[in-house]
Amino acid sequence: MTGDPMTVEQVTVEQWWGRFFRWGPYVLLLLGALLTAATADLLMTRAETYAAVPLAMAAVALHVWWGRHAQWPQYTRQPGDAPSPGNLVAGRVYYTARFTLAFALTWLNPFFAVYAVLGYFDADRLLPRRAAQAGVVGTAVTMAGSQSGGLPPLSVVQWAGFAALFALNASLALIFGHLGLQEERKTRARAATIVELERTNAQLEQALQENAALHAQLLVQAREAGVDDERRRLAAEIHDTIAQGLAGIVTQLQAATDHEDPSMARDHIERAAALARQSLGEARRSVQDLGPGALEHDALPEALKKIVDAWSTSTGVRAECVVTGVVEPLHDEVEATLLRIAQEAIANAGRHARATRLGVTLSYMDDEVSLDVRDDGSGFDSLAVPGTARGFGLGGMRARAERIAGTLDIESEPGHGTAVSARVPLVRHG
Repeated sequence: MTGDPMTVEQVTVEQWWGRFFRWGPYVLLLLGALLTAATADLLMTRAETYAAVPLAMAAVALHVWWGRHAQWPQYTRQPGDAPSPGNLVAGRVYYTARFTLAFALTWLNPFFAVYAVLGYFDADRLLPRRAAQAGVVGTAVTMAGSQSGGLPPLSVVQWAGFAALFALNASLALIFGHLGLQEERKTRARAATIVELERTNAQLEQALQENAALHAQLLVQAREAGVDDERRRLAAEIHDTIAQGLAGIVTQLQAATDHEDPSMARDHIERAAALARQSLGEARRSVQDLGPGALEHDALPEALKKIVDAWSTSTGVRAECVVTGVVEPLHDEVEATLLRIAQEAIANAGRHARATRLGVTLSYMDDEVSLDVRDDGSGFDSLAVPGTARGFGLGGMRARAERIAGTLDIESEPGHGTAVSARVPLVRHG
């Protein structure tokens, strides 16, 4: 039964029916013969007894022939199937011959009806639909005759009983046959559904395999993107920490060489050493993907004020930091982003703008935080710098803001200073 969509339970039922159709007729015929032998003196004449013997032997021969011809264990076909021409002819011959023998034997002795009852079970397997109904009705005639006292009925009462029993047998047989056919159709519909589900499952398996290959490809791309993102992060961190620290160290050492006063030179060298230690710490934190060291012990407002004060001290430029609004603890990534943007903007003011005044304003609003860094330096033509400029200066600040769904605006004109304004969502800590 390879490729059959039937379940294990259905296969077991079909096997049982196959054994019944193969060996059941012999058993029922033997049982009818034993009952007939036990009641022969009461119900049969000697001539009827002699006639029953060859009929029973003919029935045995018929079943031997059919046992060689039929297909086991499914008999010849499933109910409702359109039989092949060969099976149709053989099935009609077998069913008609068996019905004739069973009717004749039941006519001779009513107890042979236990053999005739076979006509109810396989009419729909052996005959076309209309012929199967006729076979069931014929079997009902045989059964009613047996139940009413034997064939033919001999009195009006017996005829009335025969008619009632025939109506009952025929109705029940046709009703149960119809219900069985409906159930068989449902079973076949379920089997077809199972086949369709198996086909769908096979398509899903194929889709899953394709998705697995695509997933593997996406993993490779994600790994490559992660490597590129890590490279950009380290480059930005180096620019914002180590490069700025080295620039400050160079500035302090240059100032130390320009002063003839040993105390002033020593002061610049100490500042250079402090910047070197700070840059070393920031380098280690960048490699470990930690937040800025300035935020390790201070919140963003205090860290900004310290950075502004330190920058003012080291450059001699007047600078101030103002905080407005209700200060709230921000998410670590938000604070780190704003601090790095402020560091870059302040460094640019000292390195490029040659500013004499600098102001930093940190504003806490209902749903966002803004950072404004303004200087009175030389400025530049902001229209000449594309809004999508890449790199680690203006482009780096803009990329940092956009990474946390923020924006960065730059306003500058030659000779009129520069204003850097960053706005990011107010995402609270934790």
